[in-house]
Amino acid sequence: MPGTSSSVDARAAFRAAALSTAQRLAPGHGVPLSRHLALLAEADFPEPPPVWTDERALTVAALLSARARRDALAEGTTVVRRYFDDVRLLRPAALSSGARALLYTSVGEYCAALGWPQVATRFGAEALLFAEAPALRYRALTVMSLGHAINGEFEAAESSREAADRLFAEHGWPRQEQAYILLLAEILTSAASLDIERLARIPRVLDEAFADNPYAVYTARAAEVMVQLLRRDFGGARAGARQLLHSSGSHESHRMVRSFVVSILSDIYVAQGDPLQALAVLEPYRNPQGHGVCFSMQRSAALLQLGRERDLLRETDACVASETDHCLRTLMPVLLGRALAWNRLGDDRRARQSVEAALLIMAQTGTWATTFSMLPRDETMELVEAVAGARPDLAAMLPELTRTIALVAAPGDDGTDRPAGPPLRLTPTERDLVLQLHSSLSLAEIAHARGVSVNTVKSQVRSIYLKLGVSGRTEAVEHLSGVRA
Repeated sequence: MPGTSSSVDARAAFRAAALSTAQRLAPGHGVPLSRHLALLAEADFPEPPPVWTDERALTVAALLSARARRDALAEGTTVVRRYFDDVRLLRPAALSSGARALLYTSVGEYCAALGWPQVATRFGAEALLFAEAPALRYRALTVMSLGHAINGEFEAAESSREAADRLFAEHGWPRQEQAYILLLAEILTSAASLDIERLARIPRVLDEAFADNPYAVYTARAAEVMVQLLRRDFGGARAGARQLLHSSGSHESHRMVRSFVVSILSDIYVAQGDPLQALAVLEPYRNPQGHGVCFSMQRSAALLQLGRERDLLRETDACVASETDHCLRTLMPVLLGRALAWNRLGDDRRARQSVEAALLIMAQTGTWATTFSMLPRDETMELVEAVAGARPDLAAMLPELTRTIALVAAPGDDGTDRPAGPPLRLTPTERDLVLQLHSSLSLAEIAHARGVSVNTVKSQVRSIYLKLGVSGRTEAVEHLSGVRA
């Protein structure tokens, strides 16, 4: 009963757990205790206070992070909307910068766990504005890195990750205090760029740094399954995915990671020519808010293989209607799948519009392997080449698009071997520069036309040469022309 010694003790234990956890969310003070996270993950959220104080902000921050880390996400986005309108608190606040930064990073961590990456990134960026201490800046950068990675903005994810890693190294924080979510971002980025060797190293890091955390250990095993898939060991990947989904360890895993494993399993069945089994695997699952994992996207590959184009369009109508609320990483394959469906149904105009929309997103975020995974290679290539080739602003993307599609589109559709090596991964700025390399302009003239220094252009050109594996401008132009032809 309220007022009894036991209720007073319970409140004191809760308050101590919340404040201890909040203090340990950023590095430099140890890691949150498992028993505190378990207690907080089961606690109710308080009502919005009349005025936000540091203690109330730290309590809510601890509750949000505990729920994210213990996969207690049943209340979904309702929790965030209880306290915030976009990134603005609904009630007045008298908060220190540190408490505000910690609250925003915890909201971002929770949103990322939900698969709501755009909102997660916004909270991470807002936290960075108030993060005066290095440890708080590190935490904000880790949230931004994961949000960008889930959303398919992998260059931004890498930039945030590298900045966070530099901070961590500079301050010599203990290895076990590194952010798990930063490694999750690295898993997504490595898979998207087909950097299999880098991806294969991450499970070992997770095992060493988080040996006592079953959620991180489960993620390590999921990363190993992803490695098997990318190495085209479909039998091993299928067995590993099924074990992860049906083992007792799945009860201590993160929803997003489990969803990725489900997606891997459905991809394997599509790759092995069993789309009905892929649909059966996906049947129980519905799209989360933000579509950080989009099961409609996963179903599209199976429906295409079955020739059920109209079912595909119905399945993905809601994805297209959600527009800016849809994760970009999963929206691009949705648009390409719809383009293929429209093309098969004889609607050339809608097919080209859908491809164009996908390519315009790629022009902003980059061309990544996962965009084309399990799409039929020849049909996809033909549509992409027709649309990109007809638009000068997209034509520079053709070499990397051609190489990426050939590398990762659905296997076995034409019986030909795939080229070795990763996709080109030119940035949007580098793609623009490639067009000028084909001209007779000198680097100084290119720099003047772009409004940047000659050294900047030289640095960008060196990056292009490195990615192409060439040593000079003439060789680069010949290489790109050859790939395009």
